[in-house]
Amino acid sequence: MILALAVGTYAFRLVGPVLHGRVALPARVQELLAAAAVVLLVALLATGGLTEGGGFAGWARAIGVLVAGALAWRGAPFPVVVLGAAGATALLRAAGLA
Repeated sequence: MILALAVGTYAFRLVGPVLHGRVALPARVQELLAAAAVVLLVALLATGGLTEGGGFAGWARAIGVLVAGALAWRGAPFPVVVLGAAGATALLRAAGLA
């Protein structure tokens, strides 16, 4: 099973460079794919960052995710985004906001 997953993963990675320049997607399809990527990332952020054990993870984590989003939106480097979110979450939890 692991070998099949490895082959499938490698095949997906290989398709991009092999088909680059050979397949032309219409502009509308490219726009929809870009929007779909954003929607998937937001869904991953919401489920991974705001839930734990099937329920709400707490306000401290939600605000930490919001801080990370704001820092990323402003173009902060990745380590600053991570440390800012972790710091905000830790301060809120230390203050008693779970």
